[in-house]
Amino acid sequence: MSLSIRNQISGTVLSVTPGEVMATVRVRLDGGQEITAAITLEAVKELGFAEGAAVRTLVKSTEVALATGAVDGLSIRNRLPGTVTDVTTGGAMAGVKVAVAGGELTAAITRDAAEDLGLAPGAEVTALVKSTEIALAAV
Repeated sequence: MSLSIRNQISGTVLSVTPGEVMATVRVRLDGGQEITAAITLEAVKELGFAEGAAVRTLVKSTEVALATGAVDGLSIRNRLPGTVTDVTTGGAMAGVKVAVAGGELTAAITRDAAEDLGLAPGAEVTALVKSTEIALAAV
């Protein structure tokens, strides 16, 4: 299946914590970082996600936020440090490519935000993604 989601990084399931309807799935990405996805319990069962399962994490670029400084006091747990490799700006929006260990992420943010943050190739950033915005695919 081909997807329009450009942010795809492979990993391995570390743990699954089931709830009534949703489950949290901790994944170690190929670059060594850990992230958590909140997906339906039905999906966990249908896709056979369990410790050791190979997965691909999927994140829409519009769901990636960027920070240039310390990130404290947020409920967002998925924080991937990286380096900006490219910034493409348009009239209202900017596409920012970020090299992270094990892959690359693209963030679609406003042009104003990119300018205010001074984003340019070489800038150190942290990519932030809510666990509810991460999809997982079985490999």
